[in-house]
Amino acid sequence: MSSIKIFDYSRTLPSPFDTLKSKKIKVSSTYGDGTEATLSGSVIKAVHSMIRYMEAMSEGAVGTRDNLCIAEYKSAVSPDAYHLVIYNKASGALMASVYDKSVETFEQYLVGKNGRDGAAILTAMMPALLEDEEFNSHFLSYKDHMDNGYPDLNAAAEDMAMLCDNAYRRVKDETCAAHLKVSIDKAGNVLNISSTQLDSGNYEPTDVVAGEFTIFASTTRVTAKKAVETVAHSDFVGKYPLDPSRKLSALEQSLVPQLPSWYIIPEEVVDICKHASITTGKPTQMRNFLLRGPAGTGKTMGAKAIAAGLNLPYMKYTCSAGTEIFDLVGQVFPDTDGPSTGDADLDQQREQLKEMGGITYENVKKLMGLPDLDDMDYDPAGTYQKLSGMEKPDATSQDCMSLVMEMVTNKLQQLCKVQPESSDGRQTFTYIETDFIRALKHGYLVELQEPTTIIQPGVLVGLNSLLEQKGSITLPTGEVIHRHPDAVVVVTTNVSYEGCRGVNQSVLDRMNLTQDIELPEPEIMAQRAMSITGCEDDVLVGRMVQVVCDMADYCRKNGISDGNCGMRSLIDWIMSTEITGDPYTSARYTIVSKATSDEEDRSALLTTVLEPIFAPKQKKAV
Repeated sequence: MSSIKIFDYSRTLPSPFDTLKSKKIKVSSTYGDGTEATLSGSVIKAVHSMIRYMEAMSEGAVGTRDNLCIAEYKSAVSPDAYHLVIYNKASGALMASVYDKSVETFEQYLVGKNGRDGAAILTAMMPALLEDEEFNSHFLSYKDHMDNGYPDLNAAAEDMAMLCDNAYRRVKDETCAAHLKVSIDKAGNVLNISSTQLDSGNYEPTDVVAGEFTIFASTTRVTAKKAVETVAHSDFVGKYPLDPSRKLSALEQSLVPQLPSWYIIPEEVVDICKHASITTGKPTQMRNFLLRGPAGTGKTMGAKAIAAGLNLPYMKYTCSAGTEIFDLVGQVFPDTDGPSTGDADLDQQREQLKEMGGITYENVKKLMGLPDLDDMDYDPAGTYQKLSGMEKPDATSQDCMSLVMEMVTNKLQQLCKVQPESSDGRQTFTYIETDFIRALKHGYLVELQEPTTIIQPGVLVGLNSLLEQKGSITLPTGEVIHRHPDAVVVVTTNVSYEGCRGVNQSVLDRMNLTQDIELPEPEIMAQRAMSITGCEDDVLVGRMVQVVCDMADYCRKNGISDGNCGMRSLIDWIMSTEITGDPYTSARYTIVSKATSDEEDRSALLTTVLEPIFAPKQKKAV
């Protein structure tokens, strides 16, 4: 069991027991095996620290808050070094950090052979350990020995051995009547205490058992105080036009986003608007931007805000795993039952395509036996020669993609032709234009959502020509589209989540600015959540914000990437809680269930993140 890592038996015993010939003492606690006990250096250090704090002989403190046992364990490493520990005696959850008081930095607390000896954890557990009558009586007896200078070292050793055996058995033996649960993984990792948690006020002791708190006592609770708006809506919306003389139609104006009153305009959004506006008319205009970050951090809202600042209509295109190049540029659907083309081979191909599901880019490409994106990425020079019949050693996958698109477009145009003498009208066909093309064609802002989910990484490479300032692309209809000078592309993508890949380097190179978006400050999160949900309990929302921030931090540090935890999860949690009246139960089915699908990870989130702040309600006996 990994919890026994806190009992260090390998290191030299601290004074006064460093002179003993053996760590074995022939005594046994009520919960022992009845033969002998082993002195543990970590228990000895914890007992000594507790006594010193009680008698104000050393800096440090131990206290409680509901089911939480809290310790500021003074380290001997440096004058400002402390081990901060929070132990939940109800669930066994642990949080700990190595804290430097002078610079306010937090380091990981690792227990075990290559880490800490666990004395700080046992110090935090002292209030729970002392609830046992046997442990309490031997603690008081040992305290007398220590206070009097150890007149009888053997008797003191026996008291200490009883304390060591009592603590060890109660932690190790789950069947023990006085069992104390302690959750530590096999590697000895303990969930880190963050500055956000420290500042929340949720861990400030309400009962000081020993010593004087100087770190946990100086905390302030997160509240939904009015956030300082760096930019007022009236000073932002429409203040960065790319072409002041441009007049939008009534339809176009209706597509310009309206920002909700609660929305705090991020600095990143203002920066992008400034860059787009100031570079207008210059040889290189900034029109392509990338917003990346965890889900729920407001990337799409940021894209809409950019459109509002630039006074541009907003459109979006959401990518998926199967997105192909012509899904982005549009599809042509000729009437396959229409007049003959006058070419028997083309008419036969029409019939084949009809059986394949229609005249689409992918079907035409398959019919022509053209290479796919994997071939282009693997051997661009060889693929280019195969397509064109010409050698080009420096050929890129983009060059190959351009040739493929040209060949498919030409084939589509051939398939759409009819034999003039056999028809009294032209062949009819339908071209479905995407919002992506419409935005680039007419000078709108288009958000390209989640391109990193596309299985074929080279799909976006085919759009590189349109990402250029004066780029163009030939549509399946044969029409050449030139990018409007006011057209803005905002790529939004998640990072470190399942199903997400890296953005193609050639595409990334065409982004004028890349902004990493994180969760807003806790105060802003609380304000936004209260505005959206209508909840007026600022204390409750502040605590819920704390949990969401801690959960996101836990998932990041433990590699949990199959879900998300952000603003959307927080809003759902608040709304559910208003219905159930129970934050713990609602959290299980909102923020926890969204954070991960793994049962063990969900259990860890409950015990290590949620329960220290929102304990489950006790069920009434039937």
